[in-house]
Amino acid sequence: MGLLYASRIRSQASFRTSFVADVLGQMLVVGTEFLELWVILSQVGVLGGMALTQVAVVYGLGALAFGLADLFFGEIDGLSTMVRSGKLETLLIRPLPVLLQISSMDLSLRRLGRILVGLSTYVIALVVAGFSPTPLTLLLALTAPLAGAAVFAALLTTAGAMQFWLVDGREFANAFTYGGNYVATNPGAVFPLPLRAFFTFVVPATLIAYAPTLTLLDLPGPALIPAWSGWLGVPAGILTWTLASLLWRAGVRRYTGAGG
Repeated sequence: MGLLYASRIRSQASFRTSFVADVLGQMLVVGTEFLELWVILSQVGVLGGMALTQVAVVYGLGALAFGLADLFFGEIDGLSTMVRSGKLETLLIRPLPVLLQISSMDLSLRRLGRILVGLSTYVIALVVAGFSPTPLTLLLALTAPLAGAAVFAALLTTAGAMQFWLVDGREFANAFTYGGNYVATNPGAVFPLPLRAFFTFVVPATLIAYAPTLTLLDLPGPALIPAWSGWLGVPAGILTWTLASLLWRAGVRRYTGAGG
């Protein structure tokens, strides 16, 4: 497994100029996304009960979590293309898990740009926002990006698995995946109650960055997202991964059972 990923990384890193340009381009895109929030906050002062530095923690944590998941699982939502082209057939006969092969097929290192921007924003914003670490909150600060990445990876895997049934369903599945990314990088309190409920209990996007930020900065939470819900990231990651893996296996069985 490690050798497979390492070979993909070496092949891209060998073209250094292109690699650096791609990473910087991705960093610019992600930075522009945060600039939109900054412009909004420069006009209203508070967004969803949060000041700029607090929103920056949410954005940085959400961007970091999504960047980690997108680096390794970003190609899975393109499964329908492989099904139509017959490329999936060649993966099924190889002695490696199909999910692992797809996740490493186009390991795009330009996605490191999102990770770098997310990490730097997360760390700097935490310090500026007055984060006072204790052993427990420090543990949460370290594990929250990984738990969030697990949730996003599960959503990307689910989006791919759905395409075993909906061959042209990539856009439909991406509405939940990338919609979840948008929700995760914004304060959850800005969304109306029905959307907040959906993106907390169905697609747990608010538990990726917003809820942990409430806990880390000791902020009160809105309805449905109390401050202690910041500790639910790991359970949410485990649950979503369990459901995603079951759906993926069911999809693979259906595909091979249909003569694929």
